[in-house]
Amino acid sequence: MSAAVAAILEGMPEPRDLRMREHDGRCLITAGTVVLFDYAAGDVVMRNVALAVLRQLGFRGRAVAAVLGLSEAYVATLHSAARRDGPAALAMQDRRGAPGKVTAAQWEQARAWRGQGASDAEIGRRLGVANTTVSRGLGPRGQAPAPGGEAGPPAEPLFTEPEPEPGAGPGPGAEREPEPRAEPGAGLPPDGGRPAWPLPAEGAFRSRYAGAMLLHAFLARADAGTVLARAAGGSGRPGDVPLLSAVSMCFALGADTVEQFKHLAAADAGPLAGLGILPGLRALRPALARIADAADPVAVQAMFASAMLAADPVTSGVYYVDDHFVPYTGAKPVAKGWNNKRGRAEKGHADTHVTAHDGRAVCFVTGEPSGLTVTLPTALAELKKAAGPGARIMLGFDRGGAYPQVFRHCRGQDVHWVTYRRAPLAVPVMLPVITAVTYGGRTRQVAWAEERVQLKDYGEARQITLFEHGRVALQILTSDSGACPAEILSWLKSRWREENFLKYASANYGIDKICDYLASITENTKITGNPARKAATAAVRDAEKALAAAERELAGLLADPAITPAAKNARIPALQKKITGARAAAAAATAARKPIPAKLPASTIDPDAKTALLRAGRRGLQMVLRLLAHNAEHWLSGHLNAYLSDDDEYRAITRQTIIRGLAGTITWTPAAITVQLEQPGSARIARALALLIQEINATPPAMPGDSRPITYHLAPRHGI
Repeated sequence: MSAAVAAILEGMPEPRDLRMREHDGRCLITAGTVVLFDYAAGDVVMRNVALAVLRQLGFRGRAVAAVLGLSEAYVATLHSAARRDGPAALAMQDRRGAPGKVTAAQWEQARAWRGQGASDAEIGRRLGVANTTVSRGLGPRGQAPAPGGEAGPPAEPLFTEPEPEPGAGPGPGAEREPEPRAEPGAGLPPDGGRPAWPLPAEGAFRSRYAGAMLLHAFLARADAGTVLARAAGGSGRPGDVPLLSAVSMCFALGADTVEQFKHLAAADAGPLAGLGILPGLRALRPALARIADAADPVAVQAMFASAMLAADPVTSGVYYVDDHFVPYTGAKPVAKGWNNKRGRAEKGHADTHVTAHDGRAVCFVTGEPSGLTVTLPTALAELKKAAGPGARIMLGFDRGGAYPQVFRHCRGQDVHWVTYRRAPLAVPVMLPVITAVTYGGRTRQVAWAEERVQLKDYGEARQITLFEHGRVALQILTSDSGACPAEILSWLKSRWREENFLKYASANYGIDKICDYLASITENTKITGNPARKAATAAVRDAEKALAAAERELAGLLADPAITPAAKNARIPALQKKITGARAAAAAATAARKPIPAKLPASTIDPDAKTALLRAGRRGLQMVLRLLAHNAEHWLSGHLNAYLSDDDEYRAITRQTIIRGLAGTITWTPAAITVQLEQPGSARIARALALLIQEINATPPAMPGDSRPITYHLAPRHGI
């Protein structure tokens, strides 16, 4: 304990003498005869300030929890938040957990059991709840219950207490109700009627996440309501479109998984999509599973891709494609692939993503880990369906797809391609040309050489060699013979937008989360290496080594000057016979290997070979919702930066300062929805945001599943 704390506590009784008394609507916390805190009984902030200070003064969490009538877990949570975030954490809005379901008669029985000496763990076992629930409901042992038979009511909690298990009782002082209320959005009625979670209503709702309402500008532009209606079309339940919209908004708020939704304020997140409150996990999980199982994942993904291209047409026709490995840590026999993040082979599957020239997600396909040469044709087929017949497509990819079979497939689909040349680089024939290129207001000199080359198993292609400091830096191969070389260099340089998409969408929108661990076990028919062929190849290799050894032995004998000619002549017949036998053995091994296939289906090699096929429908639906959130942020940040002019930080400013950090009030009326946002802390961001709001209000958007127009306002600065 520090000297300052020791001085404060000098002369005070031990922590066990800590007490709290209520009198005339005031709460007094004392240590012995010294009054430490005096505040109004309903002042939640002061209660939490007292909690944090008592913990910092050295009082144990158990003692503070007993005095304040809170659980130890809640005291630890608030104390940690205060140390991490400072005083602001003590003034946060409350988000209650689910109310308990232990009846008054059961609590009376529990008190009787405790009076008979039963432990809280034993009482919890009899009631079917956790022992901590019993401790909260009955209060600390040896402390007399408050009048009315219940423990004294605690002050209003700021953070959500850990939710009780099914059947758990209310905490101390919880209001009694004739019938215990279920968790908000606890499920749907069995007759398929109105959902249990509240649907759009009239009124004003304060939300700490009101900045996310700006995402509706892009969602309306992309007609996300139609996409979500198509996803929910198979379920036929009212309220599913707002529910899916709410899930996408939660991903935009930084929740990587549905499980992390519990860390969001339900009353603040629900209004973002037209719900009175965000449904709890016990309602959300089965609802999403029901919608996904009833939807056609292929049709939903195709509609999503078409909507993304319709929202902002790719006039350049340039798209990028790359693989993204998604690890799997379950026990199912999932195929292995190479995890670039960890540099080793792991179980999982691969997503192949196609992005537009500006880094916006367009479409994706999922399958077993393989390689871009295998997955690119499937991704290209999805892109062509989304782009429509006759659309110009230039497909950019890295060296993982730079193989003749990929080039031939693109040529067969009337699609241009551009990629890096795989090593070793070819020696350029043409002399370099130096040209001044201006891009983004900056001019630089670029040296390149252009020529036609013949690629094995493909034919003629265009090769551009880029020079830096007088040496070859890289070589580009493309099928486009008419584009400007500087433009082609720009296209391939912009391929890093695909890499940035995979990096930041993984970090901020959880595109590499597995979502669903359930899988169907089927026969493994994947073509794999034949062990018999490998054994036969090893036999050929050993026979060839034996033949080479015999020939070296004969050559050594003939070249050895220490051996007399007579001795050499005596040993030569035996060595020649050995060589003849080794040559025959090598020929026999080669002939025996020839009819053995190099690869076979895994089930042919091992009849017990099985593989797990993860259900793509549920993850596919979540991926669409994640990519909707990503693209909405991408669009919003680009339009904000037109006024902000901060190319280095505009994405982070949009995501953290506006979408996830700007509070406001959402007002619903029968004819319109109005959003009033608070002023950002930075004046330049506030100026840019005001101009962006004017742009959006020129064509007011609407929420998915709701026709009411949304208008935005920025609250005036204090003192203006």
